[in-house]
Amino acid sequence: MSDNIERIKLANNKYAEEFGNKSDLEIPPARRLAVLTCMDARLEPMKFLGLELGDAHIIRNAGGRASDDAIRSLVISTTLLGTNEWLVIHHSECGMERFTQEEMGKLLKERLNTIEGEFVNWLSISDRIESVKHDAMHIRNHPLVSKEIKISGYLFNTKTGELQEVITL
Repeated sequence: MSDNIERIKLANNKYAEEFGNKSDLEIPPARRLAVLTCMDARLEPMKFLGLELGDAHIIRNAGGRASDDAIRSLVISTTLLGTNEWLVIHHSECGMERFTQEEMGKLLKERLNTIEGEFVNWLSISDRIESVKHDAMHIRNHPLVSKEIKISGYLFNTKTGELQEVITL
């Protein structure tokens, strides 16, 4: 068994011992908030947004992009669980800025000997600010998203920990 698995099991045992009344939390987020952000391991969205367990849905993917699956999660969040405010948060020094659509397809072709990577929209980022605006507008204009939902876009600075507001819809 790997060292990671052993460490995870030990940590989980400790967590379960201290679980307390977390099972009493309601399923809908207390602050009626959903956050779409990047999966980058350096980001701590609960901390940099001042959230507690149970306050918000945190949806994470590569780049914090408004993919079909992210929008699916946001629509479930509002329709079934009552969120009415959504944040889109991208960040500086994102790995999604390090390649283009074409480069990813080529890389996968070389490594896996397949052209399948050419048919995936990798949602790479060439301009941070524009990607936040694009994703917020894409969500706002989606036919399954109510116009009543407040949508805001931000850029998180990985050097300072600060949030910069980019757009509010």
